[in-house]
Amino acid sequence: MFKNALLTLIVSDMERSITFYSQILGFQLVNRFGNEWAEMQASGLKIGLHPQGKWQKVSKAESMSIGLSVDNLDSAMAELKKRGVAFQHMINEESGRIALFSDPDGYKLYLHEQSKKK
Repeated sequence: MFKNALLTLIVSDMERSITFYSQILGFQLVNRFGNEWAEMQASGLKIGLHPQGKWQKVSKAESMSIGLSVDNLDSAMAELKKRGVAFQHMINEESGRIALFSDPDGYKLYLHEQSKKK
């Protein structure tokens, strides 16, 4: 039924958002149409960036977040901190460890390291 899925984020500054997702997080820029649209891709996730305009504004929805799975949370956090990412806090859960941060427009993201199976 569905060919693929794409999460679209309305952003206030295309260049800043493209830089964040490509240079800071390491997503690949796979498609760009000037300052009207950009597609960023990581393993298992594609994000569309669209500038805010008359009909769509940046919304820092508290109920939405983007999760990025990592094998080693400590090394992933260390690398992203070198690139300027500020983490808000960490959570330890039965399912694993989670580190929370935000993109330039305040969208919530998190790194997740799954617990080792016992």
